[in-house]
Amino acid sequence: MTIPLDPVVAQIIPLLPLRDPTTMTPQSARDALRALAASRAAVPPPPVMSAEDIKMKGAAGFLSARAYRNSNDKSPTVVFFHGGGWVAGDLDTHDRQARWLAIETGAVVISIDYRRPPEVRFPGAFEDAFAATEDVIARIAEFGGGAARVGVAGDSAGGNLAATTAIACRDAGIKLSAQLLVYPVTDVAGNFADATENARFPSRSENAEGYFLTRATMEWFCGHYLEDSAHGTDWRVSPLRAKNLAGVPTQYYDGLGLIHGYFGLGEASETAKREAQRARADFRALLEAGA
Repeated sequence: MTIPLDPVVAQIIPLLPLRDPTTMTPQSARDALRALAASRAAVPPPPVMSAEDIKMKGAAGFLSARAYRNSNDKSPTVVFFHGGGWVAGDLDTHDRQARWLAIETGAVVISIDYRRPPEVRFPGAFEDAFAATEDVIARIAEFGGGAARVGVAGDSAGGNLAATTAIACRDAGIKLSAQLLVYPVTDVAGNFADATENARFPSRSENAEGYFLTRATMEWFCGHYLEDSAHGTDWRVSPLRAKNLAGVPTQYYDGLGLIHGYFGLGEASETAKREAQRARADFRALLEAGA
């Protein structure tokens, strides 16, 4: 049964960027996401106690980052990775998401501006994400203060980085309390262009067009991130292909009637707002349980 789109979201889809990969360039994709964020300037951002621009260690030098605090109390810490198909997105395009995360989880949120393709291709973003997470944990006294309550979070490509970072942390003996994966990219083998690989996922045909993020756009993103299409089978970009994913309790939300990107639509759609709040509430519970 096909679930009808939330009517507010249906009206928004034609206004969203990144829908024509035939004319899109890395710079135009970045400009479009920044313009979308700027178009909300008249709406005050969710208020937090502080939002401070900082530096975190990446895999090849320091990265820009932003620390969001809503309390001076000892709290969980969340390392957040923005979406944007690895190519686009930055601290400003996902500022509101990071703020809501800090407000609704009570955590100190560290948003990471990892290196992006095509300037730095795979595994650059992954390596930055893991290195930054290690740095946050090493400096935990500066942030939430509790090494037992650290989580990773991200949306879309950022969800991919959160998932792969969590696996890397596990393999390195680093214990995380939780991960929040918001419509994450989990398997890019075939770059969304291989018919055999696409056939493994019915949604790649059922939702290929008409719902903002298209299969063709995903092919464009993957083509920029992966210099060699064979890299798509590497768990560091396709976490579903990791040898061991067992033993982690999960909560799953369908987001019925919503689309890829709905975590950024909560100010317009009540349905999107409620679904995002449910996910963040469960994430908070997992973070707090790690104490």
